[in-house]
Amino acid sequence: MSEYPIIVITGATSGIGQLAAIEIAKRGAHLVLTARSKKRAEATEKLIKKASPETEVDFYFGDLSLMKDVHRIGQEIKENYSKIDVLIHNAGLHGFEQRITTEGFAEMIAVNYLTPWLLTNLLKDSLVAAECAKIVNVASEASRNHGELKIPEDLTDTSSFTARGSSEIYGKTKLLNIMFTFELARQFSGTGVTANALNPGFNNTGLGRELRISTVIGSIFKLLHIGDPRRGANIIVRLALDSEYDRVTGGYFNVGTGAKIDPIYPGKDVSMQQRLWNETKEILFDYII
Repeated sequence: MSEYPIIVITGATSGIGQLAAIEIAKRGAHLVLTARSKKRAEATEKLIKKASPETEVDFYFGDLSLMKDVHRIGQEIKENYSKIDVLIHNAGLHGFEQRITTEGFAEMIAVNYLTPWLLTNLLKDSLVAAECAKIVNVASEASRNHGELKIPEDLTDTSSFTARGSSEIYGKTKLLNIMFTFELARQFSGTGVTANALNPGFNNTGLGRELRISTVIGSIFKLLHIGDPRRGANIIVRLALDSEYDRVTGGYFNVGTGAKIDPIYPGKDVSMQQRLWNETKEILFDYII
């Protein structure tokens, strides 16, 4: 077993996840990263090794929109790491049209919400074994634009939407992340495992790459120093490693200040959080075992 803390990160081969992984490596960690592309995994490993040559980096490959892949990845990680110190759910997708996975789930719901829920549950024993593990969920203030939340209907909704309508769906997935985090904090109560969510702010990354003009917009933002992804990465690293958050659980924290944010309704509704947990468990029951 590594002398350094075991830190699992999804979505670390690009954007703020990659920046966070590099910074965490500098502080001393054994990184366990998920990836879909071997080419991007190799490029990410090179960047990490350049910043911190001694860092151990292990990759687990799969498609995070498919629960069968998430289940396999979770089982493989669990078998190889009896203790996990930090689990960072960073992988995210903003799709501008509806895509339905081969398992029948809406892709955006699958990647942004169902995957963190399932992977956390698959790794719970390893998290508890660490005694003071942290779960960090990358949410967003985009959650304030979620329309009307309907549980369980929204979890299995595969209705078509336009690029304009996609923002509401994306916001809904991020609200689910926040509600899931609060319920996680209760589920792990008394174990030493903490669970917190964060708002990374606006980041000029590849999240909106499906828009035809995204490359042009991204170049303009970079020129104007708007949306520096290092700020988003910084709040991830702080929640994962800084001692001020060691015993804090069930919070939602802001980029920059690191201060708590009150989520939009029904984010703090305990009954809705519990209902969300139970309905998700029922939908993913076949993948939990």
